[in-house]
Amino acid sequence: MDWLIEPLRYSFMQTAILAAVLVGATCATIGVYVVLRRMAFIGDALAHTALPGLVVAYLNGWSLFGGAVVAGLLTALGIGWLSRREEVREDTAIGILFTGMFALGILLISTTRSFRDLTHILFGNILGVTGSDLILIAAITAITFIVLIAFHKELELTSFDPTHAEVIGLRADRLRYLLLILLSLTVVTSIQVVGVVLTSAMLVTPAAAAALVTNRLPRMMMIAALIAIASGVIGLYISFYQNVSSGAAIVLVATVCFGLAWVVRVLNIRRRKSKTA
Repeated sequence: MDWLIEPLRYSFMQTAILAAVLVGATCATIGVYVVLRRMAFIGDALAHTALPGLVVAYLNGWSLFGGAVVAGLLTALGIGWLSRREEVREDTAIGILFTGMFALGILLISTTRSFRDLTHILFGNILGVTGSDLILIAAITAITFIVLIAFHKELELTSFDPTHAEVIGLRADRLRYLLLILLSLTVVTSIQVVGVVLTSAMLVTPAAAAALVTNRLPRMMMIAALIAIASGVIGLYISFYQNVSSGAAIVLVATVCFGLAWVVRVLNIRRRKSKTA
């Protein structure tokens, strides 16, 4: 059992595990809506468009978290506003803001003295999460879960049957704005853990794996959260003992979980077909 206890003797590993649990649970839960609404590209776009906000904050000595929040919220609201106009389709609006903001971030990075200074932004630095960072992550997690619980029925209905939701008087566009804002906040917190490049994977992969196992929303969220949390903890242990990137290890473990869920689904389908044959 020494291999299990050894990493926990270090305070940075304790903080990292707590951060992985919080971020994993948040990403997985809201990621279910991302998968159901086919918004995976939006999650990827928000992760990349937070880059210029991070770089501007870094260059001016401001809070990286604050810079990412501002950039993420502006992007989320911009996507919502542009996609409401008939002249621009949603995927087009996402593509324009995604590429434009990411290019701006790269341009700003090129003005720094060393690219190495910002590699933690691109690839994450969960082992560098501080106590104050953990408090911010916990606050965002609490806000996200409170809002998701308060608007659970409305978000579920607009995800599965948006036409019926409009008929009974629900404002699907306002709920979409709400989801985009929550998504941007979630993306900002997960950037600290796995970085800009891998954030979209934590949003989509655990939720996609859970969707292969069940079609009931509450159960899907629970399974997705368990997969994300397990991936975070296992990935950190792999990173500790193998001296590899923690963010990449976390995402790869989640990808393996998706592969296992897919295999189980295929086997169950074949078993059902063999029984009916």
